[in-house]
Amino acid sequence: MIATLGDAKDMIIVMHSTASPQQIESVVERVNTMGYRPHVSQGEETTIIGVIGHSSPEQLAPLEFLPGVDHMVQVTKPYKLGSRDFRPMDSLVPVDGITFGGETVVVIAGPCSIESEEQLWETATEVKAAGATVLRAGAFKPRTSPYSFQGLGNAGLEMLDRVRKELGLAVVTEVLTPDHVDLVAEHVDMLQIGARNMQNFSLLQEVGRSGHPALLKRGMSATVEELLMSAEYILANGNDKIILCERGIRTFESATRFTLDISAVPVLKQLTHLPVIVDPSHATGKWMFVPAVAKAGIAAGADGLIVEVHPRPAEALSDGPQSLRFDRFRTLMSDLQRLAAAVGRRL
Repeated sequence: MIATLGDAKDMIIVMHSTASPQQIESVVERVNTMGYRPHVSQGEETTIIGVIGHSSPEQLAPLEFLPGVDHMVQVTKPYKLGSRDFRPMDSLVPVDGITFGGETVVVIAGPCSIESEEQLWETATEVKAAGATVLRAGAFKPRTSPYSFQGLGNAGLEMLDRVRKELGLAVVTEVLTPDHVDLVAEHVDMLQIGARNMQNFSLLQEVGRSGHPALLKRGMSATVEELLMSAEYILANGNDKIILCERGIRTFESATRFTLDISAVPVLKQLTHLPVIVDPSHATGKWMFVPAVAKAGIAAGADGLIVEVHPRPAEALSDGPQSLRFDRFRTLMSDLQRLAAAVGRRL
């Protein structure tokens, strides 16, 4: 009974597998009238209703006796909507006809930043031919130095829009500020929240309100729980189309740019229902290590990769040392085909 559930602030209502749509809606309406926020998760066998924002389980006791309710469960983790308590099954996140989180391993590839229309088209054509289904390219680039190349801005967004429409590639690019969310979403299929913005809570809330698919990168000094709490900001604002990205964390090691936390992949897969991908390019900072780390990510259970590819890495205006040439990317994709099959996935 609910009285034994302690002092949790959030609860989950598990509906009977035979509960009718009317019974589910009745419970949702009752939660609303009590002043709490209901979040519905529809599974294949049952429906779960998260109750967010209540102060004591005793207040919710009457809900357990509503028609169609099977039982109620305490949410013990600080992240509620992203936890497997709320949604035990894996979430599938659709992005322009591509699904993250299913049997297929999704490869996102492209240049760190858009440098010219010619460079973008050349790279997009090549990565698509090699088997990538999502194009990555930065229109706005947050850089450590204010004197480094900052991207082409709005002109870059327009280039991305033309490429996605003519080549049929889904497109992801980074959004830096809350007031740019609507603008960027008009031109791309997925919004990227970079490592430096993982705890930009105003940005996270605006991305949540947009409802647009979001790629959330782990901050370079963030814990797994902090990453999940950032995802919770997006979820709590009504957007459940989130893909998490492990991109390396800052450690004492200097042999690579960052240290890829490969254990974060299975840990996240256990804690959350959200898809998880790996960024071997930013993690290593050196192209020669990218293929091995990419393979390790897939072997660990990642749902996809985001890889930097450039036609002429030595001439790149940003992140050239970690970018693969076209021929090296083709080789990697061929290797990943065999690896994915070996772990029961496909590319």
